[in-house]
Amino acid sequence: MNLESAWILPGAGLLVGMLLGATARYFRFCTLTALEKHWYAQDSNGLRAWVLAAASAIVLTQAMVVLDVINVDESFYLLPRFSLLGSVLGGIMFGVGMALVGTCGFGALVRLGGGSLQSLIVVITLGLTALSTQRGLIGIARENIIEPIAIDLSGYDNQSLPTLLAQWLGAPLYWPIVIVCAGLMLYWVFKDAHFRASGSCVASGGLIGLCVALGWLITSQLGNILYEPVQLESASFVLPPGQLLQSIVFSLSQIPDYGVGLTVGVILGAVCVAVINKDVRWEACDDARELRRHLGGAVLMGCGGVLAAGCTMGQGVSAFSLLSISAPVVFLSILLGARTGLSWLLEGAPFGWLAGLFTRRQ
Repeated sequence: MNLESAWILPGAGLLVGMLLGATARYFRFCTLTALEKHWYAQDSNGLRAWVLAAASAIVLTQAMVVLDVINVDESFYLLPRFSLLGSVLGGIMFGVGMALVGTCGFGALVRLGGGSLQSLIVVITLGLTALSTQRGLIGIARENIIEPIAIDLSGYDNQSLPTLLAQWLGAPLYWPIVIVCAGLMLYWVFKDAHFRASGSCVASGGLIGLCVALGWLITSQLGNILYEPVQLESASFVLPPGQLLQSIVFSLSQIPDYGVGLTVGVILGAVCVAVINKDVRWEACDDARELRRHLGGAVLMGCGGVLAAGCTMGQGVSAFSLLSISAPVVFLSILLGARTGLSWLLEGAPFGWLAGLFTRRQ
């Protein structure tokens, strides 16, 4: 493959990332903000927009699969080993870190595009921690403690929920299960009249889902076009920021992949919207305590994201689009971690929300 052809992959990621970053910046799409409003302000519009993004990604991705446009069997979200401990522990760590930082890795990139120096610190720390957990010192513990107890699913074609259920029941139920899953999600999203009236929420969810589906399409098809192996991936923002740092610090002798291009694109897309809306504000940490909180949160997100094999976008939308069984496990774990972290910050009691839940039931 010549040099010009090799840059097609990160270039495509750059374009999709710009759409993704511009959408998130323009519509204020943020997972943690959506959860805060849902839990503390009884406003579910943001959460429904997030679920719509996942449902849209499912519909678009599975439509391409059934039309034989893409083949997603080689995605690492569908590998025949499921790390339950990594998914739960990593998801909780990521959720707590997200609460400490005030956003997830994707949100930090979007905020960085608006001039947040806090987010610059978060992105750098998250990226370096992710690299260490994947390939460095923390990775040694991960490989010797977490990976050996992963659940072996090699007796099945992959770890997607429809595949597992269809093979377990011995019936051709793959597509009915896909339709039921997407249908239930869309029903919950659109049953709320307040959400249906919010064009911005509907647009943001649909566009985010489209970007994820485009990732699968691009990385699936470019391997055929370039006659070279291409890692099948979509949107995830844990390891790619670290890979971007590697490219910046060391050299570009190794051409960046789709994820690195996507990461840069998100920042540039957010920059464009921030400049157009005159919304660029240079922001830094107010004091050492806030800096400590951001650093700690970024470390938890970087380590947790690798253990869980994804983040709010990676597992929460990309893995959901493939209906991987890891997606709901990681998502629920992130919710648990975020709820605990927010309760700690806002109420002074990490498990105060749990006590409140029991009180309401009584």
